[in-house]
Amino acid sequence: MGLMALMGNKTWAQSDTSKASVKLYGFVRNYLTFDSRKTYTVVGGEYNMIPFDERWNEDHSEDLNDVASMQLQALTSRFGVDIKGPQLWGWNTSGKLEGDFGGFGTNNTVLRLRLAYVKLTKGGSELLVGQDWHPLSGNIMPDVLGMASGAPFRPHSRTPQIRGTMYWGSFGYTAALLWQLQYMNNGPKSASDPTSTNSIDFAHNALWPEVFLGLNYKQGAWYAQLGVDVQKIRPRTHALVGGVTKKVNESVTSFTPTLYAQYVEGSWSVKFRTLLAQNTSHLNQLVGYGVTAVNADGSWDYAPLRATISYLNLAYGKKVHYNLFLGYMKNLGAGEELYDFGTNDYRIYMKGGENFTHLNSIWRIATSVSYNVKAFNIGLEYEVTACTYGDLASDGSILVDDNLRNVVNHRLCALVKYNF
Repeated sequence: MGLMALMGNKTWAQSDTSKASVKLYGFVRNYLTFDSRKTYTVVGGEYNMIPFDERWNEDHSEDLNDVASMQLQALTSRFGVDIKGPQLWGWNTSGKLEGDFGGFGTNNTVLRLRLAYVKLTKGGSELLVGQDWHPLSGNIMPDVLGMASGAPFRPHSRTPQIRGTMYWGSFGYTAALLWQLQYMNNGPKSASDPTSTNSIDFAHNALWPEVFLGLNYKQGAWYAQLGVDVQKIRPRTHALVGGVTKKVNESVTSFTPTLYAQYVEGSWSVKFRTLLAQNTSHLNQLVGYGVTAVNADGSWDYAPLRATISYLNLAYGKKVHYNLFLGYMKNLGAGEELYDFGTNDYRIYMKGGENFTHLNSIWRIATSVSYNVKAFNIGLEYEVTACTYGDLASDGSILVDDNLRNVVNHRLCALVKYNF
């Protein structure tokens, strides 16, 4: 069957059960966004995180980050192929290949791989190999209209992995080994240049893959998961010692427990997740790690920073869909003293670098309404994100004093989407 016929008919395009068959899907999506303040965004500004701290001019009369902006973009329009294959040793086989143009480079329309995996299923068991959503992200997302899908409160990552799931009645488990690709940790660039950067090398050089373990419950309208994510990274492989570059063996290990629960019945949907996050920059969250000691052999010791991060999403409706999203994050510091390289010169590595080392807390309220008819989705969302910044304490937390300051961004997002 030709491509045009395939696009015109979303049924499986191959009747021979000994061969794989494919089904095309996707959408054209346009975002019109307005921000009242300069914010930390990616993917050309469509993926909104949090507003930047105050940035005062020389005479302290104007906040240079108090600048509004507006844009219209369609670069996250998406296409994908679902693959259905023959049985293999009694297992059903399937796969997925999905991409969009959100790689944002010099041409602003860089093709980006989103999902690419093969899957075996049999009864209550499933084995997946390839790039899929991180288990802490999942395919179950808040019903917000914005492209960030609730980040930085919701963990957000698609990553190469080997993942197994098995159920016995209503109870089951999920276990996964994960490697990094598009979403990475941050760390020191080199011993002589401690400028924060992000790289997959920090995870790959540690040799050990990231590990996720979860206990699941699924019954009727309810789904819940209690899990933990364990990650080890190696920030540096060499250091300058006495004028000579030497190899160093150093690492930082983090543990992130989480609880997720949802109730979906008819037109109602309630979703909730909470984490005690440690070093989750690779999940598009503003939690990193810091240097706690400098050793004689040139190596550094580290401790992960911690934060409590939670969100609650309430939704109602099908054709006309109403949604309310609430998110909150609080920086808890490292729980131990960081090493002072100078006068309060603490080395902290996290997403956004020095822009967010003074971040104390974030909260967000987003409310939206959308109209869904046939292939069209049209929606409007109002999102307010407020951050508290302050002075950095020696343990990576923020001092509660008169220097605490609040900044707020108001975002309006209009969405027009055509599905195929």
